[in-house]
Amino acid sequence: MATRRTGPSAGSDLEAAYAFFNEVNIIAQLSSNRMARALPHAMTLSQFSVLNWFTRVDREATPGRLARAFQVTNGAMTNTLGKLSAKGFIELDADPSSGRRKRVRMTAKGRRAHASAIARIHPALRETIAHVGVAPLAASLPLLRVVRMHLDESRSGELKSE
Repeated sequence: MATRRTGPSAGSDLEAAYAFFNEVNIIAQLSSNRMARALPHAMTLSQFSVLNWFTRVDREATPGRLARAFQVTNGAMTNTLGKLSAKGFIELDADPSSGRRKRVRMTAKGRRAHASAIARIHPALRETIAHVGVAPLAASLPLLRVVRMHLDESRSGELKSE
């Protein structure tokens, strides 16, 4: 657990934290743009992210759960899910326990589309590995996971992204 500093080093601590998040944000922007250009099936990054969620987190969810996980409005998630459904990548079914709620599941076609998307970003990943090396990338994962979990846990009153 981090300790709170006071005195002359407090400013440099904040500067270091800001510089860290600034780098993460720039990396997120650059990598998102690169990934979006490589996605197949006229898939958007938002659509890919939903398919990715299903491969990482759970086989089934409600639209509301997905909206909370992605921190978007229910309307935005409904729009994304509608486009994925039109492509046959997800199924939206009525929840048997509720007359109004829907259940969302990724289809086999969605799993294939996700795998195709991953394969299409492999060249960019290989280029990064060649430039940076796999060891530094792997070594950064524990720190990034700790930061992600802290940020996820500090969301007040929301369902976590899991």
